[in-house]
Amino acid sequence: MNTQDLTGDRPAAVDQVLAPGPLVILGLQHVLVMYVGAIAVPMIIASALKLPKEAVAVLINADLFTCGIATILQAAGVWRFGVRMPVMQGVAFSAIPPILVIATNPALGLPAVVGAVMAGGVITMLLAPVFGKLLRFFPPIVGGSIVMVVGLSLFPVGVNWVGGGRGAPDFGAPHHLALAGFVFALILVINKWLKGFWSNVSVLLALAAGMLAAIPFGMVDFHGVAEAPMVDVIHPFYFGWPVFDVVATLTIVVVMIIIMIESMGLFLAIGDVVNKPLSAGEMTDGLRANGLASVIGGALNGFPYTIYSQNIGLLVVTGVKSRWVVVAAGVILCALGLFPKLATVVASIPLPALGGAGLFMFGVVTSAGVRTLARVDFEGTRHNVYIVAATLAISLLPTFSGTLFNQLPGWLQPIMHSSILLACVMSVVLNLLFNGMARADAHAMAAAGGLQASR
Repeated sequence: MNTQDLTGDRPAAVDQVLAPGPLVILGLQHVLVMYVGAIAVPMIIASALKLPKEAVAVLINADLFTCGIATILQAAGVWRFGVRMPVMQGVAFSAIPPILVIATNPALGLPAVVGAVMAGGVITMLLAPVFGKLLRFFPPIVGGSIVMVVGLSLFPVGVNWVGGGRGAPDFGAPHHLALAGFVFALILVINKWLKGFWSNVSVLLALAAGMLAAIPFGMVDFHGVAEAPMVDVIHPFYFGWPVFDVVATLTIVVVMIIIMIESMGLFLAIGDVVNKPLSAGEMTDGLRANGLASVIGGALNGFPYTIYSQNIGLLVVTGVKSRWVVVAAGVILCALGLFPKLATVVASIPLPALGGAGLFMFGVVTSAGVRTLARVDFEGTRHNVYIVAATLAISLLPTFSGTLFNQLPGWLQPIMHSSILLACVMSVVLNLLFNGMARADAHAMAAAGGLQASR
C-alpha cells in the first residue's frame, strides 16, 4: 500500500494498514520520539531508591515491555478496551512523587507500590464509564484550547533536550545548539523537497543523520552497549508479591484520576488530528485501557501509564494517521524490553538531536490547536476570547515556573503542576460559565458534523 494514501482525510485512514516495511519504519519513528521519556521514569525512581544495577535493568526492561503492551492495547483494541487510535503509551511522570513516598516508607516499600498500582488500575476501569460520559463538556473551544496547551507545555522539554539535558555541565554549548539546529532544519528540507514515504519519515531520517553527524565530535555515547545482555526476560513481581495498603492505593487513585482527565483531553487532541470524532463509548474504552495497562504494569514491575503527548506532533508532521503504525511501535517497544543491547543503542541518540526534532513537532501540535480554534466563533461573542485567554494564562503557569506552586499543600500540587489538567478544568468550567450547557452541546454537535463533512 502506498503510504501517501494515508495523508488524506478519508474516514478509514485511522484503520488502514501499511505494507510491513513502511509499517516498521514509521513505528520506529514513534518509538524514537518517546523513548527518552519512556526510560526516564524508571531511571529516576531507581536512582532515588538507590537500587542495585540489576534491579535498574529489570525496571527499564519491564517498563519498555509494558509500554509496548499498553500501546498495543490502546491502539489495536481488545473487546471494550482501547480507544483504537494512534496513541502511544508511557509511564506517567505525575506518578513519580507518590511512588517515591510509598516506596521509601519502611513499612511498605516497592511491594506496596505494585499493589497500589494494580488496585488503582482496577478502580480506574470501574470509573471509566463515569468519566466517559463527560465527553459532552468538550466542544471545539475546549478541545482547541487543550491542544494548544499540550503543544506549548512541551516546549520546555524540547529546550532542555536542545541544550544537552537538564543539569548537563555543558548545557547550551554551541555544538549542542548546532546539532539541534541541523536536525530541525533537515526536517524542513525533507518535507520541502521529498514527497510521499520519505516525507512521512522525515523525523526518523533527520535523527539518523543527526546521530551520524554527531559521532565524529564525540557526542554519541555508546557506554553500556557492550555490557548489556543480548536477550533478557521480564520477571513478574520481581520486588515481591503485591501489598495492598489502603492509604497507598488511595494515593495512586488520585494520580489515576488526574491521568484520566488528562487522557480525555489528549484523546480529543488526537481525534482532532486524525479527523475521528470520539463517542462517549470510545472515550470510556480508552480510559478503561489505561486502567488495564496499569494492572499489567504493576504485575510486571511497571507503573501507571498515560498518553505521551509528544507523539501527537509526529502524526501531524507525517500525515500518517493509521493506528496500526502505533501498534507496530508497541511491538518494537516490547522487543526493546526483551533485547537490552538493542535498547541501549537506541538510547545513544544525542539529546540535542531529539531536541531539534521535538521543537518542530511541539510547534506543530500548537498549530493544530490553532486550527481547531479556527472553527470557533470569536466574532459573534467575546466570551470565547476570554475562555481561551484565561485557559492559556492559568494552565501555562506551571510550564513557565515549575516551582510556583511548591508552597501549596502537598495534596494540591499534583493538580497545580499539570498544565494539561489545568487546561481541561479551566476550559470546561469557563465554557459552561460563559456559554452554558445548551450552547456547549450545540457547539459539540456542530463540530462533529463539520468533521464528518470534511471527511
